[in-house]
Amino acid sequence: MKKRSLSAVTALVMAVTMLAGCGGEEPSETVGETSAVSQTAAQTESPEETAPPEEAPVIGDGQEDSIRNMTSIDMIRAMGNGINLGNTLEAYNHNGYRGGADPDGFETGWGQPYTTAEMIQGMKDAGFDTIRIPVAWTNGMNYEDGDYTIDERLMDRVETVVNYALDADMYVIVNDHWDGGWWGLFGSAEQADRDKALEMYKSMWSQIGENFKDYSYKLIFESANEELGDRLNDKDVSGSEGVLSKNECYETANMINSEFVKLIRSQGGKNEDRFLLIAGYNTDIAMTCDERFKMPEDTADSKLLLSVHYYTPWDYCATESVDHWGSPTDYDEQNGLFEKLSKFSEQGYGVVIGEYAVMKKNGGIKPDTDKFYSNLLDNCDLYDYCPVLWDCSNFYKRVSNTTADETLAEIFFSRRYENEKDRSVDDIKSEAKESIDNARQQASDEQMAGIALPASDDMAIAWIMYASSDYGVSYSVGDVYDPTGCTTGVKAENVQITGEGTYTVSLDFSECGLAKGAAFSALGISNGEEFFPGYTYTIDEILINGEAVEMTGKGYTCSDDGKCTRVNLYNAWVKNIPDEARTADGDLTDCSAQIMTLTDNKRIMTISVTFTVKAPD
Repeated sequence: MKKRSLSAVTALVMAVTMLAGCGGEEPSETVGETSAVSQTAAQTESPEETAPPEEAPVIGDGQEDSIRNMTSIDMIRAMGNGINLGNTLEAYNHNGYRGGADPDGFETGWGQPYTTAEMIQGMKDAGFDTIRIPVAWTNGMNYEDGDYTIDERLMDRVETVVNYALDADMYVIVNDHWDGGWWGLFGSAEQADRDKALEMYKSMWSQIGENFKDYSYKLIFESANEELGDRLNDKDVSGSEGVLSKNECYETANMINSEFVKLIRSQGGKNEDRFLLIAGYNTDIAMTCDERFKMPEDTADSKLLLSVHYYTPWDYCATESVDHWGSPTDYDEQNGLFEKLSKFSEQGYGVVIGEYAVMKKNGGIKPDTDKFYSNLLDNCDLYDYCPVLWDCSNFYKRVSNTTADETLAEIFFSRRYENEKDRSVDDIKSEAKESIDNARQQASDEQMAGIALPASDDMAIAWIMYASSDYGVSYSVGDVYDPTGCTTGVKAENVQITGEGTYTVSLDFSECGLAKGAAFSALGISNGEEFFPGYTYTIDEILINGEAVEMTGKGYTCSDDGKCTRVNLYNAWVKNIPDEARTADGDLTDCSAQIMTLTDNKRIMTISVTFTVKAPD
């Protein structure tokens, strides 16, 4: 895409802080509560009494007719690039409301400032055409008493923020977002509880839909957040676990989405043909692409959109385990999932990536975030998806109305609808495809340039197979030597085996992130059985972070596939010594597939293995 100058976008400011509301749980003390934004939030808290919402912005009939006549795919293209108002109106304090608190005050409870029109306009000016406003509606509801009436103070506040966004000429998405996990009632063993859950859901959307039914077509209702799926079996308000099978979870999710569409359509006004956003199963791409997930029927023509989220790989996007992204495998994973999702756009459903982000717990921006975002946005251009960044003042600093990183700011600003509306769809898609292919090729070239010993059928190469205890960090796991199959940032020193002697191989995770413990590890020798049949490999020393590990058993030489030789260092799946196992002294006593022990939380910066190769007698 053609880049634009960022004179309208403010300079670099405070470090980015990760907040956790996207995951559907209240942020812990270590996530978001100590952010710079939360320290200043008191400066912008709500007034003691909330003024009623301003009148809905007047949007010309011509523009309304234009939106109404759009297809689902047209709508996605017009929605452009989006951002979430995260950890704000979905900040959960239902118990506070039950205790008599004004729900208008909960908005700052998860560390975000009280929302102003200036903030929303600033998001628009930064290149975001769409805003998603997550809401916890039970913050204003006494549903335990069977009263599903939404407190008008909460409704008014949501309406005010919606008006801010419409005034800024943004498309607006409103949902019911986690909301304390009341959704677990749908998985209850008691049919009466399930009936209450559906009654409450329908009452909630009856009120929301009725309140906004004459609002602009730029307002979109979203059926749920991530709850329509496995979370229907979350503990309900009584503390009971759900009992639904996987198939029943799919069936229930489909039923809820169907009831949502029928209810909104029955309300008249613009709700008869308003665009509706349907939550995918777990909002997970692979699970939503499962044949068991069904888009609901609709009386309106081409007015349904699909919502999924994208935090893949989770270890890079949302944990401290992995600090880099951009290997060919990383690109293939992202490109493959977005291509898989295109089955819905091919059926005519516009797709919204309702949340995506690379988050860092204690502030700052992870390396390669720009690569991750650029490739994701290219995929959205290629397949007609609307990307909506999950943001809790991480990128867009609401207190100061500035952006946290100039490179990312330029990426987002360049994707605004204004920059693309006069270009042909074919040109946009062609340019996106070229960018995706070039990025993948560059990643491959860079990776191969750093590999001293590429895979080869003409030599035996020793390396360390490794997967961390949480599987977040890995290097060439399996009997096929693949130095490209690793977490970005891992450095390996592998070695060619030329005959008898002592050798050392190693892995360095210091630039990768946080490698914890080991779920699996082994010394592998590619083509070992072919070039050195019958040879044994004795582990002399294992160093973790430069310190020797006391071995708890004796390793043995074996082969699973008759081609690759291996010595297991930690393999919990092997219970018995295989018949073909061999050792240099011929004694299998005390041999084990687990000769090193690492606690799950031990941080590994480096691991090296020194071993001796001996020919058969």
